Amino acid sequence: MTEPNGKLVALVDGSIYSQSVCDHAVWLAQRTGWSVELVHVLGHREGTQHKDLSGAITLGARTALLEELAEIDAQRAKVVSHRGRAILEDARAIFESAGIENVTSRLRQGDLVESVLDQESDADLVMIGKRGEAADFAKGHLGSNLERIVRSSRKPIFVASRALQPINKVLIAYDGGTSAMKAVDHIARSPIYRGLEVHVVTVGSDTASTRKELEDARAMLKAAGTEAHIEVLSGQPETALGDHVEGHDFDLLVMGAYGHSRIRSMIIGSTTTQMVRSCRIPIVLIR
Repeated sequence: MTEPNGKLVALVDGSIYSQSVCDHAVWLAQRTGWSVELVHVLGHREGTQHKDLSGAITLGARTALLEELAEIDAQRAKVVSHRGRAILEDARAIFESAGIENVTSRLRQGDLVESVLDQESDADLVMIGKRGEAADFAKGHLGSNLERIVRSSRKPIFVASRALQPINKVLIAYDGGTSAMKAVDHIARSPIYRGLEVHVVTVGSDTASTRKELEDARAMLKAAGTEAHIEVLSGQPETALGDHVEGHDFDLLVMGAYGHSRIRSMIIGSTTTQMVRSCRIPIVLIR
């Protein structure tokens, strides 16, 4: 069953993660029937806007030199713009080869976060690669814009892993907080997860209160037609969740972002990046 009224915004660049973003977006579009908008953003430094170089040269400046610098700048901006369009054309070709027709593309210039906020207003989800174009040169770091987007966006953020693998088994990291409840609601309502095996886990003491929170989450999912397994994990959240993902072959992690709980603070905050960086599967972050 598909829901043709939804929309996905997929951010693509020249990184090796763009192929994965497109592959995950194809998978999602095929499951939901959503339209896809491909977005490539030219930063201020690489945009097509003509730069005023007159302030860079003062004493001894000659008109000819200024004109030459301006021409070099214009040529560079033109090349960057052509490259951006080529990235979008290549991305669209991936969707066309998969039979996905409802795809649009947009070349934006300016700040990436501002561009995402402009484009996401009528979208159901935003997709981005875990790392950007510098991935091969800084494998130990996440994309510099990832956290900025997660902090600013009002939509669920799908962080694509290095390569698409079959997605059949979903883990929800749940702590009973507002964002975690939104994550459960997101799964209950979204066609993305229908038919997938869903597990809800929390990390902490196995108390009656903890069990009740998990049962409430399971009841919410069951009301939407999704049967879920629940479990309490012991240990430190960052290691317990990571071990659980790896040890039980989960294909997708969904969790709330922001808040003060130990689980959420590890995703966005001083220890977050550790989990997003180490997890080899895609992650959906919900605010």
